[in-house]
Amino acid sequence: MSPAITIRAGKAALARIASDGLRAADVSVVPAAAGGPKGLVLNGLDKWLFGEWLPGTPRARQFIGASIGAWRMAAAMHFDPAAAFDRLARLYAGQRYPKNPSAEYVTAVCRTLVADFVGGRAGEILSHPNHRLAVLAVRGRGPLAQPGSRRAEMLGFALASAANAMGRARLAGYLDRVVFHDPRDGLAWMHGGFDAFHTQFAPLSEANLREALLASGSIPLVLEAVGGISGAPHGAYWDGGIIDYHLHLPYPRAGGIVLYPHFADHIVPGWLDKAWRWRRARGEWLDNVMLVAPSAEFVATLPNGKLPDRKDFARYGLDHDARIRDWTRAVAESERMGEAFARWVEKPDPAVIQPID
Repeated sequence: MSPAITIRAGKAALARIASDGLRAADVSVVPAAAGGPKGLVLNGLDKWLFGEWLPGTPRARQFIGASIGAWRMAAAMHFDPAAAFDRLARLYAGQRYPKNPSAEYVTAVCRTLVADFVGGRAGEILSHPNHRLAVLAVRGRGPLAQPGSRRAEMLGFALASAANAMGRARLAGYLDRVVFHDPRDGLAWMHGGFDAFHTQFAPLSEANLREALLASGSIPLVLEAVGGISGAPHGAYWDGGIIDYHLHLPYPRAGGIVLYPHFADHIVPGWLDKAWRWRRARGEWLDNVMLVAPSAEFVATLPNGKLPDRKDFARYGLDHDARIRDWTRAVAESERMGEAFARWVEKPDPAVIQPID
């Protein structure tokens, strides 16, 4: 297998692939993680998956994401996914900020980014004949229900972080999961309760698509909370990755193969769990998941020998052109990931697949 990618899978997914190979007809769900600029490295893989391979075998599928993952899945819903992914990468890499920008300033930049990305295509995104979009965000409760000031927001998230440190379930006292979904598909597999978080559902529409995408990527204290979202429960909304960083969801309920293009070879349930290796996701929820990620060898060839990340804004400072150049190079290099996975799908070798851990 090409050193550009690594493949991991749960037991049921591995057994199915060993028997039948990986068939587009078997893919029922595609998740997409939060992670900011890290998502740029999946551009080439995304273009092949959503622009060539999956459309060749039409069937009902659900694309679900948080933060940049939600933006990527919105790109996948376009009539021309490859062009949409390239537009998203260009707009995302092109962000420019002054030194120490306010949350208001960053929010305005990201609002413009989302508006330019969606453009007049909201109806197109929400009318795909086979694919259905779901966008994850969080809604504050308790001290985060309506913080009212930056100081109150800081205190609320400090308390939420401390609660999460004592146990992920304790975070549910501060945040609800909200799923903005295509009204043609209620995501039955996410109903009925599956973890400590109260999960609410709101239908996507042309009236709220932009705000839902913005809310899904609104990092607390970096961006302002999003409120007044049409058709959604009243409240303050932030980045869906706080609860669902890498989307550890009850995938066996959905059936089929869950094909996960990811920038990491492991799954961390929530953003606040990143520091603790022992909180990485394992178990039956990943049984039907196949995860495709950049290999360590591939990452070593990227600028600075790493994935693009939010720390690059500080690393490059006001030298925006240098950051944009290096992020753009990482996007170009990602074509190798798409080519590598396409070759593997053509001649699948189960022996190279590792377990998810």
